[in-house]
Amino acid sequence: MTQPTVRTRIAPSPTGFLHLGTARTALYSWAYARHHGGQFVLRIEDTDVARSTQDSVDQILASMRWLGLSYDEGPVYQMQRLARYHAVVNQMLAAGTAYKCWCSPDELDAMREAQKARGEKTGYDGRWRPAPGKVLPAVPDGVQPVVRFANPPDGIVTWNDLVKGPISISNTEIDDLIILRPDGVPTYNFAVVVDDWDMGITHVFRGDEHINNTPWQINIFNALGAPLPQFGHCPVILGEDGQKLSKRRGAVSVTAYEENGYLPEAMLNYLARLGWSHGDEELFSLDQMVAWFDGSHLSKSPAQWDAAKLSWVNAHYIKQADDARLAGLVAAQLAGRGVQAPADARLAAMCALFKDRCNTTVDLADWLQMYFAPVTPSADDLAAHLTDAVRPALVGLRDRLANLADGAWDKAAIAQALKDTLAEHKLKMPQLAMPLRALLCGRTQTPSVDAVVALFERRTVLERLQHV
Repeated sequence: MTQPTVRTRIAPSPTGFLHLGTARTALYSWAYARHHGGQFVLRIEDTDVARSTQDSVDQILASMRWLGLSYDEGPVYQMQRLARYHAVVNQMLAAGTAYKCWCSPDELDAMREAQKARGEKTGYDGRWRPAPGKVLPAVPDGVQPVVRFANPPDGIVTWNDLVKGPISISNTEIDDLIILRPDGVPTYNFAVVVDDWDMGITHVFRGDEHINNTPWQINIFNALGAPLPQFGHCPVILGEDGQKLSKRRGAVSVTAYEENGYLPEAMLNYLARLGWSHGDEELFSLDQMVAWFDGSHLSKSPAQWDAAKLSWVNAHYIKQADDARLAGLVAAQLAGRGVQAPADARLAAMCALFKDRCNTTVDLADWLQMYFAPVTPSADDLAAHLTDAVRPALVGLRDRLANLADGAWDKAAIAQALKDTLAEHKLKMPQLAMPLRALLCGRTQTPSVDAVVALFERRTVLERLQHV
């Protein structure tokens, strides 16, 4: 028999930003589908009506676009599939694999308290579950029931997890979960099964917090006669404090990393290594990952977020990036500060000169802002370097630069002007370069001073040297 086409999915809930753990799962799901020539689906699990927002949906879609994780189908919204869920529930009610339950919240609380008092595991006691010869309670007036899944009462649910290997959980550990709420909205564990069945999902990568949901889901798949996907549960990502990184505990959105000057290829490279490896490879392209990602070599242990490592990876990709592309990113960073800088060849040349010193495009914008906005040299730098001995040389350099022929404003001409000034005033390069950098750049450490000065507009240089 031919194997079915590999189909994976990512299914974020729009109750907040796209979490880094979900982004990693999306990457693994996407790469696995691409490796096997399959399809990748985006599903928006928006059944938490009270907390789901359109802003969160927009942010999820923006994050996927920025990461470059293109999907072949979707986005599919669960709340647009209510009729399908209701049809499956009715099918299960008719088959006896689901039943209606009229327990009130107060009854459920009392049930759990009594179980605790007896030292028993808490859970639904099946009082409304039909059974031969069983007399059910009277249906209360004016109460809208939930629908529960008739979970098998015994036996063991076993699956061979793609990450963790064989896992077994006894059916006695789980109860008859609610699959449809009184308002007609399905619960997570039911909707996800119907969706994965309808969408032909063959492989599910997700966080290992879902392991306890998997037995219910497998049992529902079996009750529906639906083919089971293979499950792979990836360990959580820990924050730098060693605690679980999550939406509710200090996590930062994917789009915040874009705003903070990280490149998507760096984020993908870093996320990939948080739980997966290919030998000792640390830096690799997305195409390489697709070629290597066959679902093996996924770690069983939690990974720890390391901001310094991410910055190192990003610095590598900044150095490799096309300068025109960096110019567009830096222009956007500067525009956010109210500084207008055209993303032209001049800005690209600035990026080429300074990018080796930067971890992010924010760093790059910090450097390049001096070309487009006023600078304020520190009093300490001026006191240390702008001495009476060097002032005449700076005046002379300004005059030489002012008198350069039109079209001669380039690195070679500026280097010659510096050389001639040093010779005339019998100075060494650091004596002239340090105060020159302070006045022009607002700092005393830069790349080669002739290359830095050549990228300024001549009028800016002359203005900043006006009051030496």
